[in-house]
Amino acid sequence: MEFKDYYKILGVERNATEDDIKRAYRKLARKFHPDVNKEDGAEAKFKEIGEANDVLSDPEKRAAYDQLGKDYKSGQEFRPPPDWDAGFEFSGRPGAGDFSDFFESIFGGARAERHHGRTHTTFRTRGEDHHAKILIDLQDALEGATRTITLRVPELDEGGHVLVRDKNLTVQIPKGVTEGQSIRLKGQGSPGMGGGPAGDLYLEIRFKPDQRYRVVGKDLYLDLPVAPWEAALGASVKMPTPGGAIMLKVPPGSAHGRELRVRGRGIPATPPGDLYAVLKIVWPPATNEKARQIYEEMAKELAFDPRASLGV
Repeated sequence: MEFKDYYKILGVERNATEDDIKRAYRKLARKFHPDVNKEDGAEAKFKEIGEANDVLSDPEKRAAYDQLGKDYKSGQEFRPPPDWDAGFEFSGRPGAGDFSDFFESIFGGARAERHHGRTHTTFRTRGEDHHAKILIDLQDALEGATRTITLRVPELDEGGHVLVRDKNLTVQIPKGVTEGQSIRLKGQGSPGMGGGPAGDLYLEIRFKPDQRYRVVGKDLYLDLPVAPWEAALGASVKMPTPGGAIMLKVPPGSAHGRELRVRGRGIPATPPGDLYAVLKIVWPPATNEKARQIYEEMAKELAFDPRASLGV
């Protein structure tokens, strides 16, 4: 997928004001509107111009796009990093539109229905809900925690330039929260109009990479090293869990990659997830004469061909 330079598409500088963008969009939209321009490619160009305007006329999306795209050039191969938008606060709710794959890859879940960059409001109406993605430690989900988070909130200054201010919030992270769930902060969205109530802020949970566990839904996965004789003969081995170390029984004849389930030792949701020990057979190195003799004896006595299944 190629990176789209929305500033280049509209023909404006990166420090363009809101009015600059509005003028450039109107000029190009008139020029390439399918009802006016019947040349090949005019309709596609019109859609591209509209997409660029959708991003650059919205302070929230523009600020996020500026951060994500600062190191990319038009046409360069592009893949958005995972959770690139964590910490950005967006208003509104997802809206429909005919957008490119590039747009969908970065704004698929963070676009609001707007009209000329302004959200529809009526007298005495509830404020818009806001939403943001936050990254938390797995331990916070296992035990619960109170954390202070900082969100980046884009807004326009008096000159029509996009600024980003920090917004600090104290958040109670409930024990057992899973990835993809949202924490609702009542009244932390946009103010209401005409005396209406404020909207809410929804914080979507994502986990930071953990040094020990991988998370799949409510379940946790741990790579557990075992010696060859423990896997071949069976053994009870000590393994860590979020609730403390336990002794795990490794059945005889266990293969590399076998998953052993420990019920209820995953994320303490309702019901709780499980913990899976993924066996990783680790062979001792032949770094001394005794070790080399043992391996040579194994080669003679076991008559083992690890490639027998390949038929070669």
